[in-house]
Amino acid sequence: MSMKLSVKHTVDQWFNKIAKNPTLSVTVSVLWLMVVGWIAFGWNLGNIGLIDETEPLFAEASRQMFVTGDWITPFFNGETRFDKPALIYWCQAIAYYIIGVNEWAVRLPSAIAAFALVCLAFYTVHWYLAKQDELEQVSRPTRRYLTSFIAAALMALNPETIIWARTGVSDMLLTGCVASALLCFFLGYAGKEESRGAGGREQGGRGAGSGGEQGENSSPLHPSHRPSASSAQSPLPLSEAVRVASRREGMPHSLFPNKWYLACYVLIAGAILTKGPVGIVLPGIIIAAFLLYVGRFREVLREMRLFVGILIILGLSVPWYALVIWRNGWNYINAFFGYHNLERFTEVVNGHSAPWYFYFIVVLLGFAPYSVYLPVSIIRLKFWQRSHWRSLERFQQFGLFAWFWFASIFGFFCIAVTKLPSYVLPLMPAAAILVTLLWSDFFQDTEDRQTIPASSSPAFLRASGWLNVMFLSVLSTALFNITHILGTDPAISNFHELIQKSGLPVIAGVMWLICAILVAGFLLSRRWNYIIAINLLGLVAFIIFVLTPASFFIDRERQLPLRELSAVILEAKQPNEELIMLGFKKPSVVFYSHIHVNYLKFPQEAIQHIKNQAAKELQPASLLLLAEQTKFLEMELQPDDYKSLSTKGAYNLVRVPLKKKKKEKIDIS
Repeated sequence: MSMKLSVKHTVDQWFNKIAKNPTLSVTVSVLWLMVVGWIAFGWNLGNIGLIDETEPLFAEASRQMFVTGDWITPFFNGETRFDKPALIYWCQAIAYYIIGVNEWAVRLPSAIAAFALVCLAFYTVHWYLAKQDELEQVSRPTRRYLTSFIAAALMALNPETIIWARTGVSDMLLTGCVASALLCFFLGYAGKEESRGAGGREQGGRGAGSGGEQGENSSPLHPSHRPSASSAQSPLPLSEAVRVASRREGMPHSLFPNKWYLACYVLIAGAILTKGPVGIVLPGIIIAAFLLYVGRFREVLREMRLFVGILIILGLSVPWYALVIWRNGWNYINAFFGYHNLERFTEVVNGHSAPWYFYFIVVLLGFAPYSVYLPVSIIRLKFWQRSHWRSLERFQQFGLFAWFWFASIFGFFCIAVTKLPSYVLPLMPAAAILVTLLWSDFFQDTEDRQTIPASSSPAFLRASGWLNVMFLSVLSTALFNITHILGTDPAISNFHELIQKSGLPVIAGVMWLICAILVAGFLLSRRWNYIIAINLLGLVAFIIFVLTPASFFIDRERQLPLRELSAVILEAKQPNEELIMLGFKKPSVVFYSHIHVNYLKFPQEAIQHIKNQAAKELQPASLLLLAEQTKFLEMELQPDDYKSLSTKGAYNLVRVPLKKKKKEKIDIS
C-alpha cells in the first residue's frame, strides 16, 4: 500500500511540475496529441490504395478540378457530380498541388480535420477542468491533464472516427467543422459569464453540487468535490460592471461576436460548403435546444450577434452555391437539394434503409469498446433536473451541452429514412466527452484519493464494468469465428480461406480476451482508473497488430488488381480507344487510368454495344473491355474475337477488334 501511494505521489509531483512550467505543459500536451493523432490518423494513411466505391469518386472529381482549373462544377467520368458541395474537392485539389496526386493527398483533408478537432477538444476539456478548479479553489493538475489526455484519446481512437478520418470522403470534414463549431460555441458561451457570484446566479443561485444536488462534474462518486464556502461573491472591476450593465439593458458593447462565436460561424459556413444544409441544421438544433433548456435563448443569441453571424455564414457559403447554380441551373438544384438532401431525409435513397435500432448498433460498435459506459455517463448527469442545471455557472453545463449534442444528432438521424453508418459520426466527439467526464472522477490527486472509500463507486458503474467484460468477451468470440460471420467478396474468390491463413482472427480474439480478463481483475480489485486505460491500450494494439495488417491484406487482394490493370490500360490504350467495364462499377479505375469508362451491367449489353460500334466503323477499330471473369465467360467470345492483355485477380482485360482483317466486321452472334 505504501509503495502504491508512493507511485501516486510521484505521478502527482510530475503533473504539478508540468502545470507550473508553461513550456513543459505545452510540450507534453503537443507530444501526446501528436502520438495519438499519428496512431489514429497518420500511420500508413496513404500506403493503401483508394477503396471502391465512394472514395475514388471524390478523388477523381478533385483531380478533375486540379487538372482543368474548374473550381465550381465537380465532374466525375465526364459527368457532373452534384452529390456534395465543393469544400472537400477544394481541399483535396490543394493537397494534390502540394504533395502530388496520390492517396496521401486524397485522405489528408479528412485526417487534418480529425486531428484539429481532437486538439480543440483537448483544449476545451482542460479549460473546463481549470475553471472547475478555480471555482472550487483547488489545484488538481493530475486530474486536469489525465482527463484531457483521455478525452483526446477517446475522441481519436474509436473505430468510427479512425475509419472516416482515413477515408477521402466528406464525412470527416463535415464532422470536424460541425463538432469544432459546437466546441467554439461552448467556449464563447462559457467564457462570457455574467456578473454573479462564483456560486451561482444572482437571485440566490447555487454553485455546483450545492443544495443537495450535484453538478455534472461533482458526480455521485465524489460528493466532497463541491465549492467551498469561501467561493463567495466578489466585487467586479468597474469595466466589467459596465459591460454587465450594458448586457442587462440590451446595449451591446461590441458590434461583433467574440472570437469563439466568430470561429463558430466560420466553421458552420465550412460545414455548409462540405455537405449542404445539414451543416447549419445540426449545430442549430443542438445550440437552440440547449439554450432553451437552460433558459438563456434570447440572452445568448443577443451576445452572439446572431444577425452578424448569419451575414458571416452567408457571405462565406453562398457565393459558391450561387456560381454553381448560375452555371448549372435546375440540374444542380434538383440533384443536390432535392435528391441528395430532401429525399435522403424523407425517402430511402440507393437502398440505404435500416431498422429503427440501426444507430444503436452503430454507436455500440463505432464507439467500441467505450460505448458500454455511455448509459452511465448520461444517467450521472441527471439532465432531467432542469432547475439544477439552470442554477449553475455556464462552464459547469459542459456535460449537459455534450448530452444535447449527442441526443440531438442521434435523434435527427433516427428520424431520417435513409440510414448510413457515417451519418452519426458527428456525435462521436460528444460521446467521448460524456465518457471522459465520467472517468475524470478517478483521475484525482493523491490527497483526494485517500479520502474516497473504495465502496463509494455506485452499483451502476460496477454493472457497466462487467458489461465491458461481457462485451470484450463477445467481441473476442466473434473474432475467433469471423470467417463464419463475414459474407463473401466477389473480388476475392477464396476470401475466407485467406483470412483464416493470415492468423489475424486468432491474434485479435486472444488480444481482446486478455483485455476482458484484465478489466475483470481491476473490477474485482476496485482499481477503477485502470479500466479505461486497458480499453484504450487494447484498441491501440488492435490497430497496430490486426487492423493495419488486415487493411494491407484486403488492399492486396481486392484493390491491387484494379490498380495493376489501370497501369496496363495506361500503357496499352490507343488514342480515342474506348474502355468498357462490364458487370461492376469500380471508380478507382477512372482515377488510376485517367480515362473515361463506359459502365455496362450485362453481357448482352456489351455484345450489342460492340456490334453498334463496329457498324460505325470508328477509329481506332477496337475497344478495351475490363470484365469480371464470370461475366466475360458469359459473353462466349471466340479466341479470334479478342486479344487478352492481362488477367489480375477476378478481372480480365482484353482488346476487342471492331473489324477483322480486310475490313470485315466482327461477328459475335
